Amino acid sequence: MSEPKPASRKKKDTLEVRVRRIHRRDLNRAWEFLKLVFRDVNRETVEYQRPRSKRRFLEVYSSEWIEQLVYEVNGDIVGYSECAYEATGDDNWVNPRWFEKRGMRPLFVEELAVHPDYQGRGVGSFIMEQLQHLARTRGCTHLVLEVAENNESALSWYRARNFYKLDAAIFLAQKVPGEPDLLPPRRIKPRIAHAPGAGPTTGLMPEEVSGPALAGRKPRAPRASGGARKKTASAAPAKSAPETDAE
Repeated sequence: MSEPKPASRKKKDTLEVRVRRIHRRDLNRAWEFLKLVFRDVNRETVEYQRPRSKRRFLEVYSSEWIEQLVYEVNGDIVGYSECAYEATGDDNWVNPRWFEKRGMRPLFVEELAVHPDYQGRGVGSFIMEQLQHLARTRGCTHLVLEVAENNESALSWYRARNFYKLDAAIFLAQKVPGEPDLLPPRRIKPRIAHAPGAGPTTGLMPEEVSGPALAGRKPRAPRASGGARKKTASAAPAKSAPETDAE
């Protein structure tokens, strides 16, 4: 008799990436992670791409308009994203009026980083989907970010996801599909003509005036002359004396 086969198990190399909001205890780890990811890029650019300074990075954590997310595999940070719903700060790099004139409500992507060992494994796509989801839930229409023109790998990755160049050379944007917040036009019922001489109704639909709404109602008493309605006290019925047998 053959032995029963063991229950099927997941492969040991099956990994799962999870996203959560950053915590204060993550700040030092996230800072070291960003330095690792952007180390090679910063060597080839005039301006440091990310991160600019640890002081600024720690200040971002206290801002209420900036969302910082970390992406982990088995407790290790493999991705990081930072986005802002408004252009804030002394060093912001956008002109809000430019977007207003074009009817754009952008979600500004300040940071998007993937660990070198996890690039090409779907982590970046997961981060992008998370940012798109945040944009939709906040009513934003575009993701807008900054990237160096000589960062060819990043440019190729963004263009493959429908990002396009704005007026400035280093800016890219992606259209976020969404739905209108107002309902489309709707047909209404035609107005019912009243019989000649009938007075207009006030606040009630025709079916409420002549239909079941009035069934069983008693007519109102006419208003007393002289302006104010007179109060009439209803006399309580007199109790009949008990009948007694005539003697």
